[in-house]
Amino acid sequence: MRKLVVWMALCGATLILYGQSLPQHARHVSPASLNRNTGELFQESMHWNEYFFDNAVSLVKSPSGGSAHGSHGEGGRYMVRESSWYALGLLCRDQAGDRERAAKILDAVLKQQYTDPNVPWYGTYKRTPAEPTPPSKSELWRDYDPNWRVFIGTTFAMILIEYPDRVPAELRQRMYKAIDLGITGEMREGRLVPAYTNIALMYGFLWDFAATHDHNAAWKKKSVAWNEEVYRLFEKYGTFPEYNSPTYSGVDIYGLALWRDYGSSAHMREMGAAMETSLWRELANYYQPDLRNLSGPFDRAYGMDMTHYVSVVGVWMRTVLDASSAPLPPISATTDHLADIWFSSHIAILGTAIPQDALTKMQHFAGAHAIRQNISAERTATAWIGDHVLIGGELTTKTKDAGGPSSQFHPATIHWRTPGGEIGWVQLVACPLVDASADENGLDIDTKGTIRLRIHALGLKKEQIKAAAWRLPGLQVGITTNASGFSIDDGADSVDLVYSGLSHMRLDIKPVE
Repeated sequence: MRKLVVWMALCGATLILYGQSLPQHARHVSPASLNRNTGELFQESMHWNEYFFDNAVSLVKSPSGGSAHGSHGEGGRYMVRESSWYALGLLCRDQAGDRERAAKILDAVLKQQYTDPNVPWYGTYKRTPAEPTPPSKSELWRDYDPNWRVFIGTTFAMILIEYPDRVPAELRQRMYKAIDLGITGEMREGRLVPAYTNIALMYGFLWDFAATHDHNAAWKKKSVAWNEEVYRLFEKYGTFPEYNSPTYSGVDIYGLALWRDYGSSAHMREMGAAMETSLWRELANYYQPDLRNLSGPFDRAYGMDMTHYVSVVGVWMRTVLDASSAPLPPISATTDHLADIWFSSHIAILGTAIPQDALTKMQHFAGAHAIRQNISAERTATAWIGDHVLIGGELTTKTKDAGGPSSQFHPATIHWRTPGGEIGWVQLVACPLVDASADENGLDIDTKGTIRLRIHALGLKKEQIKAAAWRLPGLQVGITTNASGFSIDDGADSVDLVYSGLSHMRLDIKPVE
């Protein structure tokens, strides 16, 4: 607590809130009250919501260019969670017909909640109405997603706090009940831990919200203990166990904004604000504004170039940066992870609370620097943030591997700008238990077995890649390794390099004009 008080004294005067003052009641945030960047983002988000909305079923469809993180199914499926996000945006905009459409959407979403108290998925929601009820021997993530309890529940809570007068009374009561079912289901399933950062933060807020509304002393006591443990884990290393994710660090900021705006106690609001400020500074340290990207290593990432897919961190940053400098792509109907832009309504209402020093780093590159951050007793993140190249590596004391081409964990990464102006990148997509370490000149990878490195670069020529040297557009990489085998696999817009039988690899990295 002493550290928290010191933080409030030192940082409070430098915090910029791009939104409203801390609420004690409904603020009715509207598009007219938003700054220019946030307003542009909100309008674009609403445009694409309306583009994919099906009035006949009162739900939005999944864009064909890739669904939102964790969404189930292919483009064209109806999206339950994201439809609740659209309802929040409609109530914020509050134009003619918006309240009526929002009410129909909320009714449609509520009908997708699982209400059988005897099953593990009690209180969560179908990801799409066509999704079958999970079988008796269900598999988490494949058959249902428990995280919809808090993604949808926190959206309901924001509506009930900010726009209760814009929702019919009967619908409000159903939303309160749905939140209670979600909390009860999560407690019964017992699968969530405080180290699962983005979900733990949302759950901690929602539990506190429900306990306060219901005057439930038992829930209040447990939610306080939960939130204190989340904060303790953060304070131990000064960061979150779920580390450096272009998508989920953005969800972390959302959870923390819920704490700092809506927490039922001053202490909870102060904890949220302190962690939020620290996270923004951490992200600013990894960000290279000239490349418009965060450096790895990434605990969880859905892409390597933030200018080619929608990340939630990129959406947050768009509220304080112009479109030309924010790490977001031009949005079209086929943009990868387009649905994550629909998080914009939450962001617009909560406001972006970013310290001035972090904002300055995101606007102008502060100079080359190294990063070394302990994440846990076993894991340390390392990075080099250079003028022309970003290098990331995670030391795991060989407790983590990268699980294949679809794995979200990228323990070794490289970013640079090619002569054509595009971002080139390298990621370690598959490996056994690994230690990877970045420095100013390159990467060291220690493991035992076969690794797969993926390279994407405009103008890449396969014949310029050899086992011991890669001549990439704008980058030269020298390889020193004891690998016994080497092969190249072609991909749609990348190549995979497979090194087998190795225990060590050194990549010496040099940008070239």
